[in-house]
Amino acid sequence: MAGKQFIVFVIKSIVLGIVVAALMLLFMPALRNGAGFSEYLFSANNGLPPRESHYSAISRSAPAVVNIYSVSIENDTGLFRNRARERASLGSGVIMTESGYLLTCNHVVADADSIFVAVQDGRVLEAQIVGTDALTDLAVLKVDADNLHVIPQTDESNLHVGDVVMAIGNPFDLGQTITNGIVSRAGRNGLSNYVDFIQTDAVLNQGNSGGALVDSNGTLVGITNANFQVRDSRNGVRNVDGINFAVPYELAKRVMADIIQNGKVIRGQLGFVGQENRGAPGITVTAVATDSPAERAGLRKNDVLLAIDGIQLKSASKTLDMIAETVPGTTLELNISRDGENIMLSAEVAELGAAP
Repeated sequence: MAGKQFIVFVIKSIVLGIVVAALMLLFMPALRNGAGFSEYLFSANNGLPPRESHYSAISRSAPAVVNIYSVSIENDTGLFRNRARERASLGSGVIMTESGYLLTCNHVVADADSIFVAVQDGRVLEAQIVGTDALTDLAVLKVDADNLHVIPQTDESNLHVGDVVMAIGNPFDLGQTITNGIVSRAGRNGLSNYVDFIQTDAVLNQGNSGGALVDSNGTLVGITNANFQVRDSRNGVRNVDGINFAVPYELAKRVMADIIQNGKVIRGQLGFVGQENRGAPGITVTAVATDSPAERAGLRKNDVLLAIDGIQLKSASKTLDMIAETVPGTTLELNISRDGENIMLSAEVAELGAAP
Protein backbone atom coordinates (compact mmCIF):
# COMPACT_ATOMS: atom_id res chain seq x y z
CA MET A 1 0.00 0.00 0.00
CA ALA A 2 2.83 2.36 0.93
CA GLY A 3 4.55 1.58 -2.39
CA LYS A 4 1.41 2.49 -4.32
CA GLN A 5 1.10 5.83 -2.48
CA PHE A 6 4.74 6.60 -3.26
CA ILE A 7 4.20 5.96 -6.98
CA VAL A 8 1.12 8.21 -6.96
CA PHE A 9 3.14 10.90 -5.17
CA VAL A 10 5.93 10.72 -7.76
CA ILE A 11 3.47 10.91 -10.67
CA LYS A 12 1.72 13.93 -9.15
CA SER A 13 5.10 15.63 -8.61
CA ILE A 14 6.10 15.05 -12.23
CA VAL A 15 2.79 16.39 -13.55
CA LEU A 16 3.02 19.42 -11.28
CA GLY A 17 6.60 20.07 -12.42
CA ILE A 18 5.56 19.91 -16.08
CA VAL A 19 2.69 22.33 -15.47
CA VAL A 20 4.92 24.80 -13.60
CA ALA A 21 7.59 24.59 -16.34
CA ALA A 22 5.00 25.20 -19.03
CA LEU A 23 3.65 28.24 -17.19
CA MET A 24 7.18 29.65 -16.74
CA LEU A 25 7.94 29.27 -20.44
CA LEU A 26 4.61 30.89 -21.27
CA PHE A 27 5.02 33.94 -19.03
CA MET A 28 8.84 34.27 -19.20
CA PRO A 29 9.68 34.36 -22.96
CA ALA A 30 13.37 35.03 -22.28
CA LEU A 31 13.74 31.48 -20.94
CA ARG A 32 12.65 30.10 -24.34
CA ASN A 33 15.64 31.88 -25.93
CA GLY A 34 18.14 30.16 -23.67
CA ALA A 35 18.53 32.94 -21.09
CA GLY A 36 19.29 31.64 -17.62
CA PHE A 37 16.78 31.94 -14.82
CA SER A 38 18.99 34.22 -12.77
CA GLU A 39 19.64 36.43 -15.80
CA TYR A 40 15.93 36.75 -16.35
CA LEU A 41 15.27 37.61 -12.72
CA PHE A 42 17.98 40.24 -12.43
CA SER A 43 17.67 41.91 -15.83
CA ALA A 44 14.33 41.26 -17.47
CA ASN A 45 12.36 41.97 -14.30
CA ASN A 46 14.11 45.22 -13.44
CA GLY A 47 11.52 47.19 -15.41
CA LEU A 48 14.03 48.53 -17.97
CA PRO A 49 13.73 47.96 -21.72
CA PRO A 50 16.54 46.05 -23.48
CA ARG A 51 19.62 48.21 -24.01
CA GLU A 52 20.04 49.52 -27.57
CA SER A 53 23.52 48.76 -28.82
CA HIS A 54 25.59 48.58 -32.00
CA TYR A 55 28.01 46.18 -30.34
CA SER A 56 27.15 43.30 -32.69
CA ALA A 57 27.62 45.45 -35.81
CA ILE A 58 30.91 46.88 -34.57
CA SER A 59 32.17 43.41 -33.66
CA ARG A 60 31.65 42.34 -37.27
CA SER A 61 33.25 45.37 -38.92
CA ALA A 62 35.77 47.08 -36.61
CA PRO A 63 38.47 44.36 -36.79
CA ALA A 64 38.69 44.99 -40.55
CA VAL A 65 39.55 48.69 -40.13
CA VAL A 66 43.29 49.33 -39.87
CA ASN A 67 45.55 52.24 -38.94
CA ILE A 68 47.77 53.47 -41.77
CA TYR A 69 51.07 55.24 -41.26
CA SER A 70 52.74 56.57 -44.41
CA VAL A 71 56.30 57.88 -44.32
CA SER A 72 57.93 60.09 -46.93
CA ILE A 73 61.42 61.58 -47.15
CA GLU A 74 61.56 65.18 -48.30
CA ASN A 75 64.20 67.90 -48.49
CA ASP A 76 64.07 70.57 -45.83
CA THR A 77 63.34 73.99 -47.34
CA GLY A 78 64.16 75.88 -44.16
CA LEU A 79 67.44 77.06 -42.66
CA PHE A 80 69.26 73.75 -43.22
CA ARG A 81 68.67 73.22 -46.92
CA ASN A 82 69.40 69.94 -48.70
CA ARG A 83 68.82 68.14 -45.44
CA ALA A 84 66.45 65.21 -45.77
CA ARG A 85 63.76 64.87 -43.16
CA GLU A 86 61.06 62.33 -42.54
CA ARG A 87 57.38 63.22 -42.76
CA ALA A 88 54.70 60.88 -41.43
CA SER A 89 51.00 60.92 -42.31
CA LEU A 90 48.16 59.27 -40.49
CA GLY A 91 45.02 57.63 -41.86
CA SER A 92 42.80 54.58 -41.83
CA GLY A 93 42.09 51.72 -44.22
CA VAL A 94 39.65 48.87 -44.78
CA ILE A 95 40.53 45.21 -45.43
CA MET A 96 38.45 44.27 -48.48
CA THR A 97 39.66 40.75 -49.38
CA GLU A 98 41.20 37.72 -47.69
CA SER A 99 44.14 37.99 -50.11
CA GLY A 100 45.18 41.30 -48.52
CA TYR A 101 43.74 44.11 -50.67
CA LEU A 102 42.87 47.26 -48.73
CA LEU A 103 41.09 50.48 -49.61
CA THR A 104 42.10 53.88 -48.26
CA CYS A 105 42.18 57.48 -49.47
CA ASN A 106 44.73 58.61 -52.03
CA HIS A 107 45.68 61.65 -49.96
CA VAL A 108 46.61 59.35 -47.04
CA VAL A 109 49.38 57.61 -49.02
CA ALA A 110 50.27 60.20 -51.70
CA ASP A 111 54.03 60.52 -52.26
CA ALA A 112 54.73 57.95 -49.52
CA ASP A 113 58.08 56.16 -49.57
CA SER A 114 56.88 53.48 -47.17
CA ILE A 115 53.49 52.52 -45.77
CA PHE A 116 52.76 50.54 -42.62
CA VAL A 117 49.42 49.03 -41.66
CA ALA A 118 48.55 48.34 -38.03
CA VAL A 119 45.95 45.56 -37.83
CA GLN A 120 43.62 45.41 -34.83
CA ASP A 121 45.10 42.07 -33.72
CA GLY A 122 48.41 43.82 -33.01
CA ARG A 123 50.34 43.04 -36.21
CA VAL A 124 52.15 45.80 -38.11
CA LEU A 125 52.47 45.02 -41.83
CA GLU A 126 54.25 46.78 -44.66
CA ALA A 127 51.93 47.66 -47.54
CA GLN A 128 52.51 48.33 -51.24
CA ILE A 129 50.46 50.70 -53.40
CA VAL A 130 48.66 48.80 -56.17
CA GLY A 131 47.21 51.93 -57.73
CA THR A 132 45.39 55.19 -57.04
CA ASP A 133 42.51 57.19 -58.50
CA ALA A 134 42.63 60.95 -58.07
CA LEU A 135 39.01 61.60 -59.09
CA THR A 136 37.58 59.51 -56.26
CA ASP A 137 40.57 60.07 -53.94
CA LEU A 138 40.93 56.31 -53.48
CA ALA A 139 43.99 54.10 -53.26
CA VAL A 140 44.35 50.31 -53.24
CA LEU A 141 47.03 48.76 -51.02
CA LYS A 142 48.27 45.17 -50.74
CA VAL A 143 49.66 43.38 -47.69
CA ASP A 144 50.97 39.82 -47.46
CA ALA A 145 49.38 38.26 -44.39
CA ASP A 146 47.08 35.46 -43.32
CA ASN A 147 43.98 35.44 -41.11
CA LEU A 148 42.86 38.91 -42.10
CA HIS A 149 39.40 40.01 -40.96
CA VAL A 150 37.48 41.10 -44.09
CA ILE A 151 34.80 43.73 -43.60
CA PRO A 152 31.21 42.55 -44.30
CA GLN A 153 30.08 43.57 -47.79
CA THR A 154 26.98 43.23 -49.95
CA ASP A 155 26.36 43.52 -53.69
CA GLU A 156 24.19 46.62 -53.22
CA SER A 157 24.10 48.72 -50.07
CA ASN A 158 20.70 50.29 -50.93
CA LEU A 159 21.59 53.25 -48.73
CA HIS A 160 18.81 55.72 -48.00
CA VAL A 161 18.58 59.18 -46.49
CA GLY A 162 17.90 58.73 -42.78
CA ASP A 163 19.78 55.43 -42.40
CA VAL A 164 21.92 55.13 -39.29
CA VAL A 165 25.64 54.81 -40.06
CA MET A 166 28.88 54.57 -38.07
CA ALA A 167 32.35 55.84 -39.00
CA ILE A 168 35.27 53.69 -37.85
CA GLY A 169 38.82 55.05 -37.96
CA ASN A 170 41.89 56.25 -36.07
CA PRO A 171 41.54 60.01 -35.49
CA PHE A 172 44.65 61.76 -34.19
CA ASP A 173 46.21 58.33 -33.59
CA LEU A 174 44.08 57.91 -30.48
CA GLY A 175 43.26 54.33 -31.43
CA GLN A 176 40.19 52.98 -33.11
CA THR A 177 37.19 55.24 -32.60
CA ILE A 178 33.55 54.89 -33.62
CA THR A 179 31.17 57.78 -34.24
CA ASN A 180 27.60 57.52 -35.45
CA GLY A 181 25.11 59.62 -37.34
CA ILE A 182 22.57 59.46 -40.14
CA VAL A 183 22.78 59.74 -43.92
CA SER A 184 21.64 63.07 -45.33
CA ARG A 185 22.64 62.29 -48.94
CA ALA A 186 23.11 58.81 -50.36
CA GLY A 187 25.50 59.73 -53.19
CA ARG A 188 25.88 58.32 -56.70
CA ASN A 189 27.82 55.27 -57.79
CA GLY A 190 28.89 56.22 -61.33
CA LEU A 191 32.43 56.54 -62.72
CA SER A 192 32.10 59.97 -64.33
CA ASN A 193 34.48 62.69 -63.22
CA TYR A 194 31.75 64.21 -61.07
CA VAL A 195 31.64 62.23 -57.82
CA ASP A 196 28.67 62.72 -55.51
CA PHE A 197 29.78 61.52 -52.06
CA ILE A 198 27.66 60.15 -49.24
CA GLN A 199 26.95 62.95 -46.79
CA THR A 200 26.55 62.17 -43.09
CA ASP A 201 26.85 63.85 -39.70
CA ALA A 202 28.97 61.00 -38.28
CA VAL A 203 32.01 62.89 -36.98
CA LEU A 204 35.28 62.63 -38.94
CA ASN A 205 38.61 64.00 -37.79
CA GLN A 206 42.21 63.93 -39.01
CA GLY A 207 43.14 60.26 -39.29
CA ASN A 208 39.62 59.06 -40.14
CA SER A 209 40.28 59.36 -43.88
CA GLY A 210 40.15 55.96 -45.59
CA GLY A 211 38.21 54.31 -42.78
CA ALA A 212 34.89 52.51 -42.95
CA LEU A 213 31.37 53.88 -42.98
CA VAL A 214 29.10 50.99 -41.99
CA ASP A 215 25.37 50.55 -41.50
CA SER A 216 23.61 49.30 -38.36
CA ASN A 217 24.40 45.71 -39.40
CA GLY A 218 28.13 46.41 -39.68
CA THR A 219 28.07 46.19 -43.49
CA LEU A 220 30.35 48.54 -45.43
CA VAL A 221 28.48 51.37 -47.19
CA GLY A 222 31.33 53.81 -47.86
CA ILE A 223 34.98 54.81 -47.44
CA THR A 224 35.24 57.90 -45.22
CA ASN A 225 36.90 60.78 -47.01
CA ALA A 226 36.71 64.30 -45.61
CA ASN A 227 34.71 66.89 -43.74
CA PHE A 228 33.27 70.06 -45.22
CA GLN A 229 35.47 73.12 -44.85
CA VAL A 230 34.94 76.86 -45.33
CA ARG A 231 37.10 79.95 -45.03
CA ASP A 232 36.51 82.25 -42.09
CA SER A 233 36.77 86.05 -41.95
CA ARG A 234 40.56 85.80 -41.63
CA ASN A 235 40.78 83.58 -44.71
CA GLY A 236 41.61 80.59 -42.53
CA VAL A 237 40.15 77.16 -43.17
CA ARG A 238 37.79 75.69 -40.59
CA ASN A 239 35.70 72.52 -40.48
CA VAL A 240 31.92 72.66 -40.52
CA ASP A 241 30.36 70.42 -37.88
CA GLY A 242 27.88 67.81 -39.05
CA ILE A 243 28.82 67.74 -42.77
CA ASN A 244 31.15 64.86 -43.57
CA PHE A 245 31.65 62.74 -46.68
CA ALA A 246 32.37 59.18 -47.80
CA VAL A 247 32.84 57.49 -51.18
CA PRO A 248 29.85 55.17 -51.87
CA TYR A 249 30.72 51.48 -51.45
CA GLU A 250 29.62 50.40 -54.94
CA LEU A 251 31.81 53.06 -56.54
CA ALA A 252 34.78 52.26 -54.28
CA LYS A 253 34.48 48.55 -55.06
CA ARG A 254 34.36 49.24 -58.82
CA VAL A 255 37.42 51.50 -58.59
CA MET A 256 39.29 48.84 -56.62
CA ALA A 257 38.45 46.15 -59.18
CA ASP A 258 39.68 48.36 -62.06
CA ILE A 259 42.91 49.21 -60.25
CA ILE A 260 43.63 45.57 -59.42
CA GLN A 261 42.95 44.50 -63.01
CA ASN A 262 44.42 47.45 -64.97
CA GLY A 263 46.58 49.36 -62.51
CA LYS A 264 44.29 52.36 -62.95
CA VAL A 265 40.65 53.30 -63.51
CA ILE A 266 39.79 53.49 -67.20
CA ARG A 267 37.00 55.96 -67.98
CA GLY A 268 35.41 56.74 -71.30
CA GLN A 269 34.59 60.29 -72.39
CA LEU A 270 33.12 62.14 -75.37
CA GLY A 271 34.05 65.67 -74.33
CA PHE A 272 30.74 67.43 -73.66
CA VAL A 273 28.63 68.48 -70.70
CA GLY A 274 24.88 69.03 -70.50
CA GLN A 275 21.89 69.66 -68.31
CA GLU A 276 18.40 68.21 -67.96
CA ASN A 277 15.41 69.70 -69.74
CA ARG A 278 12.65 70.20 -67.20
CA GLY A 279 9.42 68.76 -68.53
CA ALA A 280 11.02 67.69 -71.81
CA PRO A 281 12.98 64.60 -72.91
CA GLY A 282 16.75 64.49 -73.35
CA ILE A 283 19.56 66.70 -72.09
CA THR A 284 20.75 69.99 -73.57
CA VAL A 285 24.43 70.19 -74.50
CA THR A 286 25.92 73.23 -72.74
CA ALA A 287 29.55 72.90 -73.89
CA VAL A 288 31.64 70.81 -76.28
CA ALA A 289 35.41 70.49 -75.85
CA THR A 290 37.63 71.46 -78.78
CA ASP A 291 38.93 68.49 -80.81
CA SER A 292 36.98 66.08 -78.62
CA PRO A 293 35.16 62.95 -79.89
CA ALA A 294 31.89 64.87 -79.53
CA GLU A 295 33.12 67.78 -81.66
CA ARG A 296 34.57 65.45 -84.29
CA ALA A 297 31.21 63.64 -84.43
CA GLY A 298 29.42 66.94 -85.13
CA LEU A 299 27.81 67.58 -81.73
CA ARG A 300 27.18 71.27 -81.06
CA LYS A 301 26.29 73.47 -78.14
CA ASN A 302 22.48 73.71 -77.59
CA ASP A 303 21.87 70.35 -79.30
CA VAL A 304 19.37 68.22 -77.36
CA LEU A 305 20.76 64.72 -76.86
CA LEU A 306 17.74 62.41 -76.82
CA ALA A 307 19.28 58.93 -76.75
CA ILE A 308 22.57 57.03 -76.88
CA ASP A 309 22.49 53.62 -78.59
CA GLY A 310 18.70 53.69 -78.32
CA ILE A 311 18.69 54.38 -74.55
CA GLN A 312 16.48 57.36 -73.75
CA LEU A 313 18.21 60.03 -71.67
CA LYS A 314 16.73 61.88 -68.71
CA SER A 315 19.63 62.61 -66.34
CA ALA A 316 22.85 64.43 -67.26
CA SER A 317 24.83 62.77 -64.49
CA LYS A 318 23.63 59.28 -65.42
CA THR A 319 24.45 60.00 -69.07
CA LEU A 320 28.03 60.94 -68.14
CA ASP A 321 28.23 57.80 -65.97
CA MET A 322 27.10 55.65 -68.89
CA ILE A 323 29.75 57.15 -71.15
CA ALA A 324 32.44 56.87 -68.45
CA GLU A 325 31.68 53.18 -68.05
CA THR A 326 31.91 52.52 -71.80
CA VAL A 327 35.14 50.92 -73.03
CA PRO A 328 37.29 53.46 -74.95
CA GLY A 329 37.22 52.75 -78.68
CA THR A 330 33.50 51.89 -78.65
CA THR A 331 31.35 53.71 -81.21
CA LEU A 332 28.13 55.18 -79.82
CA GLU A 333 25.11 56.27 -81.87
CA LEU A 334 23.83 59.67 -80.71
CA ASN A 335 20.25 60.67 -81.42
CA ILE A 336 19.98 64.46 -81.21
CA SER A 337 17.44 67.17 -81.89
CA ARG A 338 18.71 70.35 -83.57
CA ASP A 339 16.36 73.17 -84.53
CA GLY A 340 13.47 70.73 -84.52
CA GLU A 341 15.24 68.19 -86.73
CA ASN A 342 16.26 64.70 -85.55
CA ILE A 343 19.86 63.83 -86.46
CA MET A 344 21.93 60.67 -85.91
CA LEU A 345 25.64 61.04 -85.14
CA SER A 346 28.38 58.46 -84.48
CA ALA A 347 31.06 59.16 -81.86
CA GLU A 348 34.00 57.04 -80.78
CA VAL A 349 34.59 57.00 -77.03
CA ALA A 350 38.05 58.16 -75.93
CA GLU A 351 39.83 57.43 -72.67
CA LEU A 352 39.57 60.20 -70.10
CA GLY A 353 42.99 61.68 -69.38
CA ALA A 354 44.73 59.86 -72.24
CA ALA A 355 46.83 61.75 -74.77
CA PRO A 356 44.80 62.65 -77.91
